[in-house]
Amino acid sequence: MKRVCSVIIFTIIAGISSGQEIILADREDRRPLQDVAMLDSGGRFISFTGNNGRIDISGRSDDEIICFHFFGYERLCLSVSEIRSLSDTILLTKKVFEFEEFVISANKWEQERTTIPNRITLIPSRAVVFYNPQTAADLIASSGEVYVQKSQLGGGSPMIRGFATNRVLIVIDGVRMNNAIYREGNIQNVISLDPNVMQSTEIIFGPGAVVYGSDAIGGVMDFHSDKVMLSSGKIPVIKSEAFLRYSSADNEKTSQIKINGGFRKAGFLAGISYSSFDDLRMGSRRRPEYRRPEFVQTINGKDTVVKNPDPDVQVYTGYSQLNTTLKLRFQPVRNLDIVLSNLYSALSNVPRYDRLIQYKGETLRYGEWYYGPQLWMMNNLQIDYKGKSFFFDEIKVTAARQDYRESRHDRALNKLLINEQFEKVTIYSLNADFDKTGNNKKHLFFYGAELFTNDIKSEAQTRNIKTFEISPAGSRYPNGRNKYNGASVYAGYKYTPSEKFALNSGLRYNFVSLNSTIEDNSFYNFPFTEIKIENCALTGSAGVSLIPGKGYRITLNFSTGFRAPNLDDAGKVFDSAPGIVVVPNPDLKPEYAVSGDAGIEKSFGEICRIEVNGFYTWLKDAMVRHSFHFNGLDSIEYQGEMSKVEAIVNAGYARVYGVSAALQTNFTTKLYLRSLLTLMKGTESGGIPLRHTSPAFGSSHLVYDNGKLKTDLNVVFNGPRKYKEMPPSEISKPYMYATDKDGNPWSPGWYTINLSASYSISAWSRISAGCENILDHRYRPYSWGIAAPGRNFIISLRVLM
Repeated sequence: MKRVCSVIIFTIIAGISSGQEIILADREDRRPLQDVAMLDSGGRFISFTGNNGRIDISGRSDDEIICFHFFGYERLCLSVSEIRSLSDTILLTKKVFEFEEFVISANKWEQERTTIPNRITLIPSRAVVFYNPQTAADLIASSGEVYVQKSQLGGGSPMIRGFATNRVLIVIDGVRMNNAIYREGNIQNVISLDPNVMQSTEIIFGPGAVVYGSDAIGGVMDFHSDKVMLSSGKIPVIKSEAFLRYSSADNEKTSQIKINGGFRKAGFLAGISYSSFDDLRMGSRRRPEYRRPEFVQTINGKDTVVKNPDPDVQVYTGYSQLNTTLKLRFQPVRNLDIVLSNLYSALSNVPRYDRLIQYKGETLRYGEWYYGPQLWMMNNLQIDYKGKSFFFDEIKVTAARQDYRESRHDRALNKLLINEQFEKVTIYSLNADFDKTGNNKKHLFFYGAELFTNDIKSEAQTRNIKTFEISPAGSRYPNGRNKYNGASVYAGYKYTPSEKFALNSGLRYNFVSLNSTIEDNSFYNFPFTEIKIENCALTGSAGVSLIPGKGYRITLNFSTGFRAPNLDDAGKVFDSAPGIVVVPNPDLKPEYAVSGDAGIEKSFGEICRIEVNGFYTWLKDAMVRHSFHFNGLDSIEYQGEMSKVEAIVNAGYARVYGVSAALQTNFTTKLYLRSLLTLMKGTESGGIPLRHTSPAFGSSHLVYDNGKLKTDLNVVFNGPRKYKEMPPSEISKPYMYATDKDGNPWSPGWYTINLSASYSISAWSRISAGCENILDHRYRPYSWGIAAPGRNFIISLRVLM
């Protein structure tokens, strides 16, 4: 051990003596910039600058090109010889308008934003540090451009352009998270991701089916976790970070530590975070109907309805979460990069709050209703090779395995039997993506293939809470063999004849199959014992980005998308609301989307920038929940209660249209105002309102940022959703909504005033604080099963070593 330590110390000392360090600094105030990314000429990440803005370039050849990238600053690329001629300091220029110049999610390869016709929003890691999102769902909501629904505190279901759940795609490090049991109802799978290890998150608005395949109808959330550093010179690098956070509304306590380090050819990243949340406190002003007057408590083995001593506390909302991250990186030669990663997430039991506030007559309906531990783990091997050939300039191969576990547990009030359903999903996937640039760099070809398979096991039981006796029960999904498979190939072409015009186009051919068997049909007596669905689809897109004059940019985009029925669509049995049961439908067909959007941007010098985007999506054969017959009956007995039968069916069509707008006004180089607004409307056949279209929503932020201190005084708002605008699925949940003058459920509009601040105490530490919902309004956003947090004080301390 002493010998090993001596070798390490000798290596570091030797590196220091022969190293060549440079400092990356702000051009305006010469302040050293921490976490500037150092990239090679092909855009591959090498390392970050340290706390003092320093980075080592010793041992690199003079003709090598190095690029420096930092969000909010202009990207700078220089040869090593040019860097050495600049003495020891390189100055970066801050952008007039803070938006990302380069995005990855459009076609899986880094592209200049101005050449992409899609609407794409990027959330950098700096936003995570500043706004302190508790979960990845809150991270998405912090963009101000995505509406996020919550049924319980441990939830978060993003809605993008009127679509949600299994009609939007979640991607992490190039791997699709969506699986065969992503449901039509609201889901919380995105919170398995740890926002504190995300280097960047990109949101694509509108269909992304050409590059990402099935499910990408409303949009794509493309998460990129932290990259492993390699030494940029002879000196090994290591960077560690730890932070603590407290929030008052739910008594949140979050802690994290991560270590990132490496040599020239190999490195590692390890991190762990833990969060604990108590019951959430709502606001104290307005809307008394949202209060929690009573709850069920088991006393001496008997359910007892007890008065809530503080009705503003939403009893049974707390939970906890653990996330770990481990990455290993190996770069044996400069054009080959290998990364092996493991991401793991474990949630505790999560109370289903919207079910726990349901009444049956004058009494609470449930004694218990909770999700069991939600477990997710992904092992991912990614190989990136750059080498000029006739067929490609670069290839990325990604092989992954995901294991997912979820369960549901519910017990009616004063009943001894608790119903328990357990789902296990194992997902294997393989992606290969290629790109090839033409000789004059005006032509870019990208193409690839994807394979995935899902293996699903569904079980159920009833358990006596006194005797612990267990009996078999009807499972949520078919209890036999369940397989969900997909294969696809895609190709795209990008033509950029000048800096003012770019054409993007692509096609994708998809094959998706579902094979499901019912081994034990005694629980439901289905008229079938097998579900077999096979579908093929060709999707495409074409769009242009045009700069007609100084300060202008116009985008036009046309695309198609599709979603094949998964196991949740075709084979599920569950109670969606009191007195309603959803049954399988083996005759489902895919739904197809045709979408168009147009955008215009205008910059008025360095003072103002306006962006407006309009969109329209037509969904054919839309899969929606409707009345259905089971064995010729419109009602059946389910879990001891007569229930109306519904099923997922192809309901003709659905359409969504709307507009989004963004405005930024710069008062000085340090003070600016940024406002966002999204309006949309959606209907299905017969003019019925579509469930996942959100009310008008937006925000306005007054931001001051001098590099050391940053503050954001903002207003976040939602418009109302009147009774006539409510879909039937929401009207059937009056316990979640306010009541209008006619006694009908509706969702009132609301606003909150919030303040966030962050201050760099030193190069090694930063403190953040804030107050959300300063006026302590009591409100429940549309489709939420839980009231939003009341006045919430947040404080966090981040230390870098």
